[in-house]
Amino acid sequence: MASSSIIGKLDAEIECKSNADKIWPSIRDFIKVYNDAFPPGTYTSVQALEGDGVHPGSVRLIQYGPGSPIEIAKEKIEIVDDEERIYGFSSIGGDLLKYYKSFKASVQVFPNKDDEGSLLKWNCEYEKLSEDVPDPTLVKQFAIQGFKHLDQYSLTT
Repeated sequence: MASSSIIGKLDAEIECKSNADKIWPSIRDFIKVYNDAFPPGTYTSVQALEGDGVHPGSVRLIQYGPGSPIEIAKEKIEIVDDEERIYGFSSIGGDLLKYYKSFKASVQVFPNKDDEGSLLKWNCEYEKLSEDVPDPTLVKQFAIQGFKHLDQYSLTT
């Protein structure tokens, strides 16, 4: 009987129609654009508990709508690099920590060579509380869908 690993990593690449300079601010400033960028009900609220919700060290509380793999998340922003277009956070509270000892995610935006469109590289690193906990593939799928919404939003702003 093969045992699954307790520590893991998931990756995804998302091709976007928005160029890097258009989609990056939507990712970085998620707390400011989520209401306009996502279909009604995707999130019930996103609020900064500490800091401005945009810069490293900020803590934000996210309440998700019906159909999300989680209901609530408390996240600490770990990195925001405007030059390299990297955004990352760690979970410090909420539903994910019922299943994972740790959960960190980041995304980097890469421009396409012709400046038409961009490529997002998302990854998460996690440590399960037990071997019985599934990999966070539903979280990955939700993130991919979210980036597609941000792409559409970025094309119209």
